Amino acid sequence: MEHAFPCENPALDFVGTLRARRNPDPLEKLCSPSSLDAWFVESGTADFRPDSTSRDLAAALRLREAIYALVAARLRHQSYVDEALTVVNRAASRPPVVPRLTHQGRRVAATTEQALSAIARAGVEILGGSDAGLLKECGRPECTQVYLDRSRGFRREWCSMITCGNKMKAAAYRARRRANQP
Repeated sequence: MEHAFPCENPALDFVGTLRARRNPDPLEKLCSPSSLDAWFVESGTADFRPDSTSRDLAAALRLREAIYALVAARLRHQSYVDEALTVVNRAASRPPVVPRLTHQGRRVAATTEQALSAIARAGVEILGGSDAGLLKECGRPECTQVYLDRSRGFRREWCSMITCGNKMKAAAYRARRRANQP
């Protein structure tokens, strides 16, 4: 797999395709129309690559940044930026992905516009619903992945224990060991 999906939510996982946003050189995971198509398939948004174009990629990046702007505003208890609202609402208003039942089972063939609509709709559901209060950004300084904290007591600190949680715990362990050495 080319992409990671730690959030179990298409909108938040899509936001995570720009890794380490606070770093001087963030890591772009959607660097070509082909990588966008791979994300759609790997995320389960579509079963087949929609053959995205450079224009589709630009629209996808605009949508990703608009969702992130709205999430960031929510995390900071600020008002939503009108331009970001417009981008997300426009994408959400496009025709949705339509699953089909075939002799082989469920199949989803989607255009890029339909796949982006599904992502935008997931973002609208989170930001406009009761889950908005569960939004958090990963506590690892190099990570900017946003996730929903459904942990008991809402004390989760990292987007994923497998990646960031392990790195932070290992770093804390090494720091304690260094501090305890004579």
